[in-house]
Amino acid sequence: MKLDILVFGAHADDAEIGMAGTIAKHTAAGLKVGLCDLTAAEMSSNGTVELRKEEAQQAADLLGVSVRTNLGLSDRGLFITEEHVAAVTAEIRRFAPAIVFAPYWEDRHPDHIACSKLVEEAVFNAKLRKYMPDKPAVPAPQLFFYFINDLGRTDLIVDVTKQYGMKEQALSCYRSQFTMPLGADAVSTPLTEGYIERVRSRDMLLGQRRLIPYAEGFATKVPYAVDLFTAGDQTI
Repeated sequence: MKLDILVFGAHADDAEIGMAGTIAKHTAAGLKVGLCDLTAAEMSSNGTVELRKEEAQQAADLLGVSVRTNLGLSDRGLFITEEHVAAVTAEIRRFAPAIVFAPYWEDRHPDHIACSKLVEEAVFNAKLRKYMPDKPAVPAPQLFFYFINDLGRTDLIVDVTKQYGMKEQALSCYRSQFTMPLGADAVSTPLTEGYIERVRSRDMLLGQRRLIPYAEGFATKVPYAVDLFTAGDQTI
């Protein structure tokens, strides 16, 4: 399956936090969007790997994505190694997307930073025909970065006002992460203490300079090419 867009996250729920509205907007427009989680989030304080997998698929189905995969790399064990770069590169070559998204390169969670670096390395390697020659090289996709915990330089925003209810539904699929679970072994984490409300506030803040009720922001390390400047709405 060839995808139009492939979104990488270190853990299931990263992509939804950063860009669930943008994902929903593009799947509704008929684009094929895939999600790839690098780890099973086995180090999470609440929930289980099995439950997280179910929640991730529920969110993916809700957002209308074409495929959701998991590379099974180690949670809190993501590093720039030949093995990890090769795994991400193989996923890009498998789906040959035109656009790739990764977490922003600055974040309080080290795994998000590692995921960002791994995807950037893999996007470069995907086009090298002598790298992993058993898998056909693909043109380097355009790479954008989305925000999870911390806002950074915002080069682009997408109006997701109409999709915002769907974003909140997708986040609500992760009951084990964003609500205080029952049981003696449940613990309070930043995610259980009003995290979805803080995401909502951030997305309102991102839109306010353009008088957009809700927006999701993105960064890019290369100039964004524009054919013609117009006064109309722009999408990516």
